[in-house]
Amino acid sequence: MKFGISYSTPYYGVDPEKMTNFAKLAEECGFESLYVPEHIVLHPGATVGAFELPPALPYADPLDCLTFMAAATERILLGTAVLLLPYHHPVTLAKRLATIDVLSKGRMRLLTVGLGSLPREAQAMGVDFARRGRRAEEAIRVLRALWAGGEQGADHDGEFFSFEAVCSFPKPFGVTTLPVHVGGSSQAAARRAGRLGDGFFPGGALTAEERAVQWELARSSAAEAGRDPDTLEYTRFGSLDMPVERVQELAGQGVTRVVVSTAATEPDDQRRELSDFAQRFGLTPGGSH
Repeated sequence: MKFGISYSTPYYGVDPEKMTNFAKLAEECGFESLYVPEHIVLHPGATVGAFELPPALPYADPLDCLTFMAAATERILLGTAVLLLPYHHPVTLAKRLATIDVLSKGRMRLLTVGLGSLPREAQAMGVDFARRGRRAEEAIRVLRALWAGGEQGADHDGEFFSFEAVCSFPKPFGVTTLPVHVGGSSQAAARRAGRLGDGFFPGGALTAEERAVQWELARSSAAEAGRDPDTLEYTRFGSLDMPVERVQELAGQGVTRVVVSTAATEPDDQRRELSDFAQRFGLTPGGSH
């Protein structure tokens, strides 16, 4: 099992010293990865599930935050949970992600993308909310085409994006493409993860039975698309106080990574909670036990 930790700027704030100290602490404690969430804009009355999001929450740009924290660390992998892919132009995004990967020497490896659930956010970005799923799927294909394309350039002619013989350099660090994990709590997200993703990272308040159905749907969708379902990574959220038995249970369900977060905002409390977790699970510098 691998263990990641989330740094939520709406909760912890965007103080640069606190951000870098948290990243260093996570790496020191042996966490494999560091995740940052995204909202581009909010509005009064915006809700996610049953929770209302105060419009002044400081959702900082996740890729800028990860670049900043990468400069203060050496090993920890960088992830998003989730990046709202329909609201990013994939040509620009391919460049940004490859640049972060190069500057971090190959650590931008846990990009998780989602669709977003706020229609007014889509409207503000000029995106048709009803077509954001198709737009995201095409964006994944564009990203991979640009990363893999050589000096002769890459072509794409799709519903949302078109280009001919364009070259995007630098390439990701030492690889021909970056992993793209798919987040979301719907069956459509599970199918998308199987058909196009390198992993599935479901959220939402689902029952154990619903989660089992979705994971099987992701795997069967991969097989139907001619892909090996055993190569899919399966990431789930957990809690810092979770017992070893719970992690063993998740492993039995096929989970390969657990991402946790701390409610503590003071550095001493964060150190104690992260250190206790690392000790309980015997974390190593590779972020596994």
